[in-house]
Amino acid sequence: MSAMSNSNWSRRSLFRAAAGMAAAGTLAACGGNNGRGGGSGSGKQLVQYFHAYGEAGTEQAIKRYAAAYHGAHVSTQWITGSNFESKLFASLLTDNAPDLFEFHPQYQLIKSGQVADLTDIIEPVKDDFNQADIASHTMDGKTYGIRMIDDPQFFFYRKSMLEKANIEPPTTLDELIAAAAKLTTSKVKGLFLGNDLHAVIQPLFYAAGADTLDDKNRIAYHTDGVVTGLKGLRKLFTSGDLLLDAPADFWDPSALNQGLCAIQWCGMWAMPQFQKTLGDDLGIMPFPKVGDAGRPAVYNGGWSMFVNAKGKNVDAAKEYVKWLWIDQKKYQEDWALSYGFHIPPRTSIARSATKLKTGLPAEGVKLFNDYGHFDRIGWTQAMITATENVFADCVRKGGDPEAALDKADKTVDAELKKLFG
Repeated sequence: MSAMSNSNWSRRSLFRAAAGMAAAGTLAACGGNNGRGGGSGSGKQLVQYFHAYGEAGTEQAIKRYAAAYHGAHVSTQWITGSNFESKLFASLLTDNAPDLFEFHPQYQLIKSGQVADLTDIIEPVKDDFNQADIASHTMDGKTYGIRMIDDPQFFFYRKSMLEKANIEPPTTLDELIAAAAKLTTSKVKGLFLGNDLHAVIQPLFYAAGADTLDDKNRIAYHTDGVVTGLKGLRKLFTSGDLLLDAPADFWDPSALNQGLCAIQWCGMWAMPQFQKTLGDDLGIMPFPKVGDAGRPAVYNGGWSMFVNAKGKNVDAAKEYVKWLWIDQKKYQEDWALSYGFHIPPRTSIARSATKLKTGLPAEGVKLFNDYGHFDRIGWTQAMITATENVFADCVRKGGDPEAALDKADKTVDAELKKLFG
């Protein structure tokens, strides 16, 4: 882990910032140990790491849940800035490592013995979770993390701008490119895909009918459809119709809300903020299909809770995780729906969530159910960086997509051999 550069982790946090990170702040300002746990009668001290979510009230909520727990004193490091991962991974190598932390399922963490097996606490309620979430956290029959929120990502658009330009919501990448051109004016860009484009790498794979890896952990992104998609994105990048220097990245709703673009890639978490600003002048659509083998795609991000298997308090940390993320359904619903909009991974909570039953949130849930794609547990940071380099090589610099993908294949194959032999 220590070999991973900070810039990689910081890029990853933008690529995966599934719940919206705070736009400003530095590591020096990270939230201290002031999430006071309630009854510390046991004398046990636990520390948990969270990245700074963009929605107001989230930090207070996490600390409020911790304060209600009487099995240990739980303090929270609320880490601002865009490099949560570099801070987390650096800390995991020290004596001050957190006892539990939020992250995304990655087999490298299991292989290195970094995350504890949570099968025993999740098994009794496993059937009440979205089964794709269970699968994405499970390896060799053991489940290593508990999903807290599912975060589908899609395009948000200003209905009035599309109507004025006489455009239907695009259903193919070619239509999206044409729409971006028609929607671009002297003041508004047609489309925003994020400042570094990393947020749409996996959606592009899925929309082209491909994937990161297949079910046997082999490369699944190197297809003719993906090559077609990369060429399309290169065309967009050089068209002048793409917003490339927004004040905040894709996870923040401000580009669309401030009228800087007509269509923006973002996540369901920001839906309440979009609706507050734009009211009914807001539509959503999946990433449109790419090539003949493609179909519309929705990337599901999200965050999960893990226990540090190398920590001093593994059993106590597991008890807290069970208490909060298995037993306390009221808090789980609060976390998913009171700040931004996220889909609860517990099917019983998702079914009863009134906020997701009508209007645009219901459309978002339907897109998630129809077109959602989940992370592959074998897809590691080095692989993510390799595909980011593909975008740098052929979308930004105009290099040959096949050559860029061949280069990525070497890195990904080497990683896969390390992990799976």
